[in-house]
Amino acid sequence: MVLISNILAIFRKELQGYFASPLAYVVAAIFWLLSGFFFWMILYNIIDYVAVQDRAGVPTPPTDVVYEFLRGFMSIMGPLSLVVLPILSMGLYAEERKRGTLELLATSPMTNWAVAVGKLLGVLTFFSFMVLPVLAYEAIAFNAATPPIPPTVPLLAHAGLLLLAASILSLGMFLSSLTDSSILAAILTFALSLFLWVIDLIARNIGGSVGEALGHLSLLSNYSNLVQGIFDTSNLILFGSYIILGIFLTAGSIEALRFQRS
Repeated sequence: MVLISNILAIFRKELQGYFASPLAYVVAAIFWLLSGFFFWMILYNIIDYVAVQDRAGVPTPPTDVVYEFLRGFMSIMGPLSLVVLPILSMGLYAEERKRGTLELLATSPMTNWAVAVGKLLGVLTFFSFMVLPVLAYEAIAFNAATPPIPPTVPLLAHAGLLLLAASILSLGMFLSSLTDSSILAAILTFALSLFLWVIDLIARNIGGSVGEALGHLSLLSNYSNLVQGIFDTSNLILFGSYIILGIFLTAGSIEALRFQRS
């Protein structure tokens, strides 16, 4: 119970900090603006394509507009999140270092795991609030679809987005614990996330068992499977591994600081 109370205390502190941060609102506004633009553009292009094909009388297989839109839109949301998430995670520990409060946090009775989990839950919850308006106008569009899309498909796609976000935020939290520069933490997190995003392209060039092993580490391929409605436990294991790894490395980083101060 004490562990849960500590996690909740850190969680509330972090979440309140994001809702009180002007930068967080600027990031959210840019995210909503870009996601709204891509939402309109992808939906318009798909509907226009289908309408042109119908008017021309081109004999093509029926197009599932809702599914194609969902797949296209969520494919854009992944790279967009790749840009936004490092900005959200950059100050998780870097700001504590800059203000000189990280030493107090490191020597507090709270375990490093509790602090890391609470911070991760706080920033992930704020990102979830950022996604809520996107869900609202998706629901409006899907409500007009005939036949209706199975709810498991969009739910799985958005679960993939949240798992992707949790993975990047967890790794970003670790990188933030290594420096007192928020900008550097954001750059490192973006570089690492981009590498893990395109690592499957590198794996294809390498080939063989090494390439196959590297391909399994790709954020892109695992995220794409969930976006397409493909449920594979290996995708969940991969994202879960990144989340746990980030928390583990963060706790170890703070433990090293605690050891230096003792």
